Amino acid sequence: LSVILLFIIVGIFYVRPENWDPFIPFGWKGVLAGTATVFFAFLGFDAVATAAEEVKKPQRDLPIGIIVSLFVCTLLYVIVSLVLTGMVPYHLLNVSDAMAFALHAVGQNLVAGVISVGAIAGITTVIFVYLYATVRVLFSMSRDRLLPKPFSVVHSHSQAPVFSTWIAGFTGAAIAGFIDLRALSNLVNIGALLTFVMVALSVIVLRKTHPNLQRGFKAPLVPYLPILTIACCIFLMTRLALETWLYFSIWMIIGLSIYFIYKMKRQKDSHQEQKYMMKKAN
Repeated sequence: LSVILLFIIVGIFYVRPENWDPFIPFGWKGVLAGTATVFFAFLGFDAVATAAEEVKKPQRDLPIGIIVSLFVCTLLYVIVSLVLTGMVPYHLLNVSDAMAFALHAVGQNLVAGVISVGAIAGITTVIFVYLYATVRVLFSMSRDRLLPKPFSVVHSHSQAPVFSTWIAGFTGAAIAGFIDLRALSNLVNIGALLTFVMVALSVIVLRKTHPNLQRGFKAPLVPYLPILTIACCIFLMTRLALETWLYFSIWMIIGLSIYFIYKMKRQKDSHQEQKYMMKKAN
């Protein structure tokens, strides 16, 4: 956060309004096409929900955390984008270190170095956040018997899911090392969009099947807001490249195969256990 604020404070003095003309050079079609890719920047807020069991008052704190984080991130992204494109023409920003590049372009080499170091530190914190969220999801799935038991084994002292942490870390490192970053970010985007579609569908279904269920937080405007969410997510998914859909299909086939193989094995073991218990009772 301090690095972003430093960039905004320094960069705002080098903004040239003529760089914003035209303000939307590729039209709304370009905006919508870019939205599907930039969506990756807004995925961090769902990590807040994975900490529900470790929060004292999740009914109050989680909605506040998600809404505030979304508002702050959106505000910062808008300001950074305006300052960045105001400092340097947009067609020169197709580089891996756009913020440092813009500062170098205006002669702020020292600040550019600080921004580069801060970016590395920022990546580290992002890794920890996503690792934290992934591990908690694997732990919950294992506890619900959707994944093998080792995924829910916790350390005796820290109570952290040890096996899940190792698996998530090694898998993430391997994928990041062998897959193109742009393709990987789009793959994450399409997976997250599908997840949000399923969540919105679940809200509609649960509101119909369990209308009297006590809820700590109640989603407003059901079913209209979930339907709008589903429509927007599906639209963004259609804006992603065919290559992304191919990678996503392969990933889904692998994941579903592992899931159904494990499910069949678990059902077989459960059936054999029931037969043994009945035989023992007789």
